[in-house]
Amino acid sequence: MTSADPAAEARDRFRRVAITHEWLTVPGGSELVVRHILDLFPEAEIFTSVYDREAMPEFRDHVVHTSFLDRVPGATRHYPRMLPLMDRAFRSFDLNAFDLVISSNHACAKNVTTPESTRHVCYCHTPMRYAWDPSFMSSEEVGPLARLALPPMLAHLRRRDLAAAALPDAFVANSTVVRDRIRDFYGRDSVVIHPPVETEPLLKQPRAPGDYYLHLGRLVPYKRADLTVAACAQLGRPLKVAGDGRALDSLRASAPPNVEFLGRVSDEQLRELLAGALALVFPGEEDFGIVPVEAQAAGVPVIAYGRGGATDSVVDGQTGLLFSEQTPEGLVQAILAFEDATFDEDAIRDNARGFAPGRFRREFASFVVHGSQNGHTCR
Repeated sequence: MTSADPAAEARDRFRRVAITHEWLTVPGGSELVVRHILDLFPEAEIFTSVYDREAMPEFRDHVVHTSFLDRVPGATRHYPRMLPLMDRAFRSFDLNAFDLVISSNHACAKNVTTPESTRHVCYCHTPMRYAWDPSFMSSEEVGPLARLALPPMLAHLRRRDLAAAALPDAFVANSTVVRDRIRDFYGRDSVVIHPPVETEPLLKQPRAPGDYYLHLGRLVPYKRADLTVAACAQLGRPLKVAGDGRALDSLRASAPPNVEFLGRVSDEQLRELLAGALALVFPGEEDFGIVPVEAQAAGVPVIAYGRGGATDSVVDGQTGLLFSEQTPEGLVQAILAFEDATFDEDAIRDNARGFAPGRFRREFASFVVHGSQNGHTCR
């Protein structure tokens, strides 16, 4: 029998809580998860490899412990290059004083060692993509010498990651596809608890659809903004691209006049863009993907690649369309099919309500106290 207030029960049972997180350098979906775990355990202490205090002011009121990597000059910019040292960095933390350790993990945050009496719950955003997904590095700009060194380095990362996967007492996956990866790569069961999405402000946003499609998010190769640009160029459809990143210059170079690049936008600008968009186009394969849920909260249908986390958040034919061929032609056909379909705005918003932060905190707190490894899905 579960408590009427799982959060209070969790705080009563676990008085000293540590949260381990890969790095605190750029705001994103995994950092949002950490913030909501801190809402459950306000006195928790954070352990991370590298911390950019200026970029992440929301954590200034919390105790944040950093690893030896934080002392390396330029660490807050060059932390991805330190990945081979991350395992050692997290194993160096002393967590003996804590009753509960929650690792927010997509690389090495779960690699911490804990006493037998300490409960360790891993909230897994994904098993380490660099190690397990051969296609993840294929679109990155890597020099010839570095590319020669990649196979043995990635094999080492896989071995270390697999060994560390035995350390947590329990796994929570952020999506169905991540649950499957945890089973396939680690041989571990997990439950699915979708991450929190700040839906409330967007649920109140009025809709006034214009004539443009919207691509929203960081412009990095695996998010496949190139497909959105190519498909809208082929169809001559207006496209607004909001976000920045290292792929921006190459996208601009290939874009026709009907594609507008807006760079990073404010929350107010984002709401206005969503209000006027015909649909959000989401062609990458994400572990979960908060952006499609945000769009649906604003009543915007989503055209998404039908793999990864979008299959958990987009109801095909009801709140958007899922396409199966991750090519410009496949996306062109999806856009044409979308233009022949109709969608109910209220149904789209109702679907997004199921991902609100209160649901995450309630389910996660309940799992921390009562959860088992039966592999059920929480939503």
